[in-house]
Amino acid sequence: MDRQYYYIAIAFFGMINGLFNQVALLFAVLHMQILAPALLFGSTGLTLMFSSLMVSTATIILGGIPAAIYERITGTGEESSEVSLWIWLAGTALLTLPAVGNFFAIGL
Repeated sequence: MDRQYYYIAIAFFGMINGLFNQVALLFAVLHMQILAPALLFGSTGLTLMFSSLMVSTATIILGGIPAAIYERITGTGEESSEVSLWIWLAGTALLTLPAVGNFFAIGL
């Protein structure tokens, strides 16, 4: 499979988790309102969107940790192997499981 399809699928899972994972989004919103209220001009909409972006980014980063460990153990070079991309995709998909129910209930 082409590398771009892996990246698109990983970004899709990150987006789904950022938009539909209510627990992680609530956690991020509460911390954004406490730690940086003036950063987003006190706008609730901006705070929600930035929190969703934070959850999406955290999903992609946390999903990539097992792939990075695999690459470190096997000693692959500069380019990621297809196995590590599958590991990254599977890790991101597992982190997205709590949000899948809301995604199918609400729809995109």
